[in-house]
Formats: sequence, C-alpha cells, structure tokens
Amino acid sequence: MTPYYDADGITLYHGDCRDALALDVDVVVTDPPYPNNAGHFTESVEDAQEFLTSFQAPHWLVFWHPLQQPPVPLPLVALHAWHRTNTNRPDNYEAIYEFNQDGRERACRVFPFAVIALGLTGCHEATGHPTQKNRKLMHRLVGMTTGIVLDPFAGSGSTLLAARELGRRAIGVEIEERYCDVIATRLAQGDLFGGAA
Repeated sequence: MTPYYDADGITLYHGDCRDALALDVDVVVTDPPYPNNAGHFTESVEDAQEFLTSFQAPHWLVFWHPLQQPPVPLPLVALHAWHRTNTNRPDNYEAIYEFNQDGRERACRVFPFAVIALGLTGCHEATGHPTQKNRKLMHRLVGMTTGIVLDPFAGSGSTLLAARELGRRAIGVEIEERYCDVIATRLAQGDLFGGAA
C-alpha cells in the first residue's frame, strides 16, 4: 500500500484493511463496522470480522455490538462503555471490548464523552462521518496502551489524532478515499474541526 498521508509518526493508507495483515504493531484501537440497527457500514461487517479474526496483535480495544463479542482470538480482559453524554436516546452507550494476550483482567471503565455529529450543540469538529468518535475518548483509549497503534478502520481519524497528541507512532487504514481526505486534512491542520475536541 502507498501512504495517503505520512508525517509526525502517523501513516495513513487508503486501502482495504485486509491488505494490512502483515503490519507489525503493538495494539489495535478501532471502531470497525459491526452489526448495528443504525445501518452504518453494515455491508462491511463480514470484512471486519475477517480482519479481527486474522490479524495478529497482542492488545486490542474494539468497539462492537454490546451483545455480540467481536471475534478477536485473544482473552477478553475488560468490557468498557462509552457513555454518550449528549443524547437522550435509549442506546446512549457503545461497548468497547479489550483483549490482551497476557489474559490479565483489567478494570472495566465508563468513558463519559459527547457524541460528535453534525447538528449537535458544541460539535464544531464534526466531519460528517456518521460514526465519528470523540477525540478525547480516543485519547483516553490510546493512553491505556503502549507501542505502535493500528486503526484498520480509520474513519474520521480521531484515533490517529489522539495517537499523535500522545507522541505515539500510529498507522491507519481507510477504504473510502473521501474519509482519507478528511483524516489527512485534520492531521495536516492540527484539528480543523474544533480545537480541543
């Protein structure tokens, strides 16, 4: 794969996550397409499952359906929740599964951060990506890990921004070029969409 963006220890590839199976990283922090009732990227769920089953990394933090554990073949060590603080919908949380090859149980945490979406109050950094993650949330998740970070479903780039802010080496892969452009713009301009989001 040819880098779409490469600066400050952050490399972004425009391509299919399955083309990244040979990468050597320390942790995967990602929000892949997963079974959901919102209809977001559901056509790519099987591809995501294939990647999660096949990719080798010692530590994972993965957003997924709360009633279906993602198919990462490592011991589950914690189940976290993102409490989406600025919505009154009954589905105001997302599950974050943590896996680690050491099998050592971790504390389960609740992360209270706002949803980032166009039209919501105070979401100046919204890019238009339908499942954009709050950068402060991703900062917390990446901060729970060490080493080189991979986000094979880079979306709007919040994981890559968080990694850069933490001085970490990170690699992202995004299959849709329009979102690669969003990510590259956010990385090149700091955070075009709103400062300390």
